[in-house]
Amino acid sequence: MVETVVSVGLPVGEKLNVKKNVIKPMVLTGKEKRVCIVTGTHGDELEGQYVCYELNRLIEEHLEYLTGIVEIYPALNPLGVDSITRGVPGFDLDMNRIFPGGEGISAPEYVAHKIVESIKGADLCIDIHASNIFLREIPQVRVSEGTADRLLPYAKRLNVDYIWVHAAATVLESTLAHSLNTIGVPTLVVEMGVGMRITEGFCHQLVDGIFALMKDLDVWAGEVITPKQPIVSRDREVGFVNAGRPGIFLPCVPHWNDVKKGEMIGRILNPLEGKVEEEVYAPIDGLLFTLREYPVVSPGSLLARVLGGDRS
Repeated sequence: MVETVVSVGLPVGEKLNVKKNVIKPMVLTGKEKRVCIVTGTHGDELEGQYVCYELNRLIEEHLEYLTGIVEIYPALNPLGVDSITRGVPGFDLDMNRIFPGGEGISAPEYVAHKIVESIKGADLCIDIHASNIFLREIPQVRVSEGTADRLLPYAKRLNVDYIWVHAAATVLESTLAHSLNTIGVPTLVVEMGVGMRITEGFCHQLVDGIFALMKDLDVWAGEVITPKQPIVSRDREVGFVNAGRPGIFLPCVPHWNDVKKGEMIGRILNPLEGKVEEEVYAPIDGLLFTLREYPVVSPGSLLARVLGGDRS
């Protein structure tokens, strides 16, 4: 059943509506676990749209296996999704920097507040993001050090390739995931693919993991896959590669590939003069888990991330 989470008036009689689809078992006991799937916080991240479609489709086709409640929020920032804009159009705000929001403030902060109120009390929330248009990411879960002990058992069942446990940063305090974890809703942040695109293989991989995790939580009784064992790493095990010169970046190694320290991973080209501005090398031995997708670069542009060290 489609429900409106929050509705805010806009100029010229229009409304900003955030909606969710609530799917319940055919027979309710009153003791059902509740799982929330949210995406569309950034309007240019579209991988989650296909994940929501597949979850809705598969659950409705096999409703007899549903033993808990699944709530699917495909567009927390509907104006951004409609306009393919990362932030909230007209307000110059990144929606994932205003949680938990509040009443009597700005319209986006009120929307953020109502979203948190709607999800409150859930047994698990999965917050799906894509990368931006510049970088391609493998399917991964990102958790802060402060929540790692609680969230890693869930993250390891989500069928992703990689779990990045990162140091806490002040900006995380204003994200949806931080706000929900603070009020006791275990929340996993998934990032995968590239902005403004849908990578079907990555989406199917995550959907399989979500069903496996729902079965662990007694929300789903159907057959599920055995999730893959992800690599788990810490910040100190990640080497960053940034451009030193402007130009056109052309990688020469595949994404999600092992590289050696000093191995060339790409070149920055000067199309005006027909010369190579810079050869780019791996800073450490490891796995290339982030790779530049958009070729135009300036000095300092992120080109790649390499995962080194102990990958257990």
